Amino acid sequence: MSSTSTVLYDTPGPRTRARYRAFGVLSVLALGGLLWWVYDKLASAGQFAGNLWSLFEYSAVQQRILEGLLDTLSVFALAAVFSLLLGALLAAGRLSDHKPVRAVATAIVQFFRAMPLLIMIFALYQSVFTTTPFWALVTGLTLYNGAVQAEIIRGGINAVPRGQGEAGYALGLRKSQVMLTVLVPQAVRSMLPAIIGQLVVTLKDTSLGYVITYSELLYTGKLIAGNYSTPDGYPYIPVVLVIAPIYIALCLALTALAKWIEARGRRGANRRTPAAA
Repeated sequence: MSSTSTVLYDTPGPRTRARYRAFGVLSVLALGGLLWWVYDKLASAGQFAGNLWSLFEYSAVQQRILEGLLDTLSVFALAAVFSLLLGALLAAGRLSDHKPVRAVATAIVQFFRAMPLLIMIFALYQSVFTTTPFWALVTGLTLYNGAVQAEIIRGGINAVPRGQGEAGYALGLRKSQVMLTVLVPQAVRSMLPAIIGQLVVTLKDTSLGYVITYSELLYTGKLIAGNYSTPDGYPYIPVVLVIAPIYIALCLALTALAKWIEARGRRGANRRTPAAA
């Protein structure tokens, strides 16, 4: 065992490496077989017939997909900002020294985390925003994701070593000053990946606007497929195969942004680290 090895990890031997390679090859073959099976089922059902895919050649269809994408991003942008603001407010309430404030914030967080998001959006649309599904979707996403973000922020702040806050109080800072200038800046680096991850969930949950007939990407696709009849049937599967990669690309873009921000923050922290004497 080399000097760089630890008691927790040993360098794999030849047999172990061969076993890992075998598992990797089998995994690739299994995934390829699954993809081929799905393709064969769709092809045998005629889902790759030219009539079902010709609708994407029309500029009107392309324009409607673009409009659905913009509507999805509009909801996501507002819900992301509002949920972060609500999460910060609820996290501050849960960390408050005043017991009534802490109890109210805890009750709000627990209630909206336990409430199924689909039911919340549908109830808001039927009772409050009966003519504006846009705001029903934004409000539902804000309340649910804001409660989750509150727990992420609270956990990140509590993860900062206790001595950091005590040092701030020793300098005569008020609690708000300690929170904003000492604890939060240190906590952001650790909780940023979880915050971005929850934003990815928020983006995917915009598709729930389908239930309240909001013209987001999924509902737009359903309208396109339902209004385009061909001798081979309605092109629901082709529309899904076009829309799903758009969602995947958006989520991957957010994930890449999170990794970039995390790496940039790590480099900045390393530059600020003083050299050893």
